[in-house]
Amino acid sequence: MRRRFVTDLHVHSVLSPCAAVEMTPRNIIWHAAKYEIDIIAIADHNAGANVRAALDAAQGTAITVVPAMEVETKEEVHLLALFGQLEELLIWEKIVRAHLPEKLNDTDKFGVQFVVDAEDNLVKVEDRLLLTSISLGVEEVAEQVARLGGICIASHADRPSYSIVSQLGFIPPDIKLAALEVSGRLGREQTLQKFPVLENWPLIVSSDAHSIDRLVNSPKTAFWLEEPTFVQLRQALKDGTISWIKA
Repeated sequence: MRRRFVTDLHVHSVLSPCAAVEMTPRNIIWHAAKYEIDIIAIADHNAGANVRAALDAAQGTAITVVPAMEVETKEEVHLLALFGQLEELLIWEKIVRAHLPEKLNDTDKFGVQFVVDAEDNLVKVEDRLLLTSISLGVEEVAEQVARLGGICIASHADRPSYSIVSQLGFIPPDIKLAALEVSGRLGREQTLQKFPVLENWPLIVSSDAHSIDRLVNSPKTAFWLEEPTFVQLRQALKDGTISWIKA
C-alpha cells in the first residue's frame, strides 16, 4: 500500500560555498526528522563528499537520504543528479572532477567549502572551486548519469538564471530528464501559464535550501510510495504519483 512521503530533493550542505555554516549533515538530518521531511537529497555543487556523512547521520532515524549532486553544465545549466547508491555518486563525482576547471576557491568571494563527518567534525576544507561550470553539456550530463543508473532533474526551471529554460531557451526534446524542478512559489496552473515550455513534464518542488530556515519553510513534494527507495521515487515520477505541498 502506498503512503505519502514528504520529499526534498535539493538540499545543500556546508560543502556548497554558498550554504550557511548551520547546514551540516547532522543538523540537516535532525531538522528533517523534527519537521517530518521523510526523504532528502544532499545535492552540493559539483561535489558529493558530504553525502556519506548524511547517510551515516540518518542511521537510526526514519529519514531516507538520496545520494545526489547539483551539476553546473558548460551552458551554466544546473541539473540535479540523483542515484540509488553512494557508490554510483562517487563514480559520477570522479567524472565531474575530471571536467572541473583547475581553479582554487576564492573564500572571500564564494565562501568556505567544508567536508565534515556524521558528527559534524571537520574532515577537510575543499580548496578546488566548486561553484563553476564543468566542460560537459546538458545532454552529455544527463546521458552519463543515466548510464550510471541515476536520473537527472533540471534545477529551478522557473528561475531567470542557471536554469535550463533561462540558459537554453527551450528543453531539448530527447534529453534524458526524469522531471523538472520549480520553486513552488506559484501554483501549478500559474507556473504553467507563465512557463508553458514546462508543460508535459513531471514537475517537482524542492527547497534548494542553503539554510535551515529554507529547508524547513519551503514548499516540498509529496511522493506516494510503498517504501522510500530510489527505485520507487523514479517510478513515481513516471507514474505521476506526486503532488506539491505548500509551505
